[in-house]
Amino acid sequence: MISLFGSSLISLALFLTFVSLGFNIWYIISKDFRFFNSGRNAIISSCILVILSGLTLVYALFHSDLSLIYVNKYSSIYTPTIFKISGFWAGMEGSLLFWTFILAIYTLIVLYQNRIKFITLMPWVTIVISIILIFFLFICLAFENPFTPVDGPIKMGSGLNPLLQHWAMLLHPPMLYLGFIGFTIPYAYAIAAMATQQLDTSWIRLTRRWSLFTWLLLSVAVVMGGKWAYMELGWGGYWAWDPVENASLFPWLTGTAFIHSIIIQEKKNMLVRWNMILIMVTFTLTIFGTYLTRSGIVSSVHAFAATDLGIWFFGFVVFLVILNIILLIVRHKDLNSQNQLDSFASREAGFVFNNMIFVAMMLVVLWGTLYPVMTEALRGVQIKLGPTWFNQKIIPFGFVLLVLMGIAPLLAWRKTSINSIKRNFLLPVCLSTFSGIIFYYFGITKIYPLITLILIIFVFITIIFEFYRGTRARKRGSNESWLLALRMIIEKNKSRYG
Repeated sequence: MISLFGSSLISLALFLTFVSLGFNIWYIISKDFRFFNSGRNAIISSCILVILSGLTLVYALFHSDLSLIYVNKYSSIYTPTIFKISGFWAGMEGSLLFWTFILAIYTLIVLYQNRIKFITLMPWVTIVISIILIFFLFICLAFENPFTPVDGPIKMGSGLNPLLQHWAMLLHPPMLYLGFIGFTIPYAYAIAAMATQQLDTSWIRLTRRWSLFTWLLLSVAVVMGGKWAYMELGWGGYWAWDPVENASLFPWLTGTAFIHSIIIQEKKNMLVRWNMILIMVTFTLTIFGTYLTRSGIVSSVHAFAATDLGIWFFGFVVFLVILNIILLIVRHKDLNSQNQLDSFASREAGFVFNNMIFVAMMLVVLWGTLYPVMTEALRGVQIKLGPTWFNQKIIPFGFVLLVLMGIAPLLAWRKTSINSIKRNFLLPVCLSTFSGIIFYYFGITKIYPLITLILIIFVFITIIFEFYRGTRARKRGSNESWLLALRMIIEKNKSRYG
């Protein structure tokens, strides 16, 4: 009974998503507002059904309904109650439904937020989300249905893998999915802006909180995943450059570049095309990372088993890449920035260099992750690149990032004078150098840790100096106390001081 009920919910949700897609396309053609409302109601109904299907699976896991194959694999009457819930995302079938479940919640929030606003953008936003929903619902229904019934006598459930019965795994996968899927919303708005030629900063302002929220969750997920692997798998480090770990790092690197880069577009109307490319690449990498962990092309102790899904995910990645390239070509003139970089000694240049480093890091990690796959395809022998290779390539980028974190906040917009550079950097450089001498005296003689600590002190001092200068300037122009002046500068310029 629960098998039929759950599968029916997914089937009806898939049908209604197709209906929503059709109505929204017809609204764009006909401009008849009734089709827009119908498409909106259809996608809302679809999302509600997806949420109900997810809750149904949770109910089956919680009550150890062993009539379902999925529950037999990831739950049992002896599994602790708290870990029965984590069975939702422990297996391939459940994790894909969980992905769709989170996307449905996000979609409902977006539709509610913009129920009477941005009417020109919302049909396109809904179309993009519908296409993504259709893909995942189709996969859930046709290939990885968590509501498939047991064929034959019902046996005692296997229960959740003991390695997954860890507090970090209660939080890491949901955080990771919330982060991965959250990038769908900025991506949908970016595609809508391209389709409607509304390529000003309005779509960025609309999605700023989404981008920051998504990035924060993905950051927490990456740290928790490293913690779990360190504790349970005994890798001897929080980051072992495992392919599954790297899959979560790809979109984090480009997403970090994106949330820095959009500040430049908002303030200086620069990097319009670059920002569009970054969000396109970031979302595509979330799907590509999902493809890596579910296709079986990379070997990892905590990847999903190889299935026939690989070709479908690969096809969807190719579809996204082609769509993105076509849109960039069609709108290439509309994506021209109104302003250009005036000087390399400017805050804009600092952000640009920051972006270049993050993207370079992503490309290096991507190459190292896919190198075994490529060598096996070309030579017939799989050659793996271990942590030593990754560390040698990534640590220098980390040093440059630390330097930029200290330098960029003290640079002026457009151009920084030589005198200003000397005045702003003399104290941080002297204090960080002096701290390095102290660290060396107390026994920190290895070059990488010593350089890292010196740069951390440099960054810390420049950040404190930035807050001090702003507070002092505010205090001079008013009768406010130091504490009130500090609070006011933060409230007046949250993007800068945040």
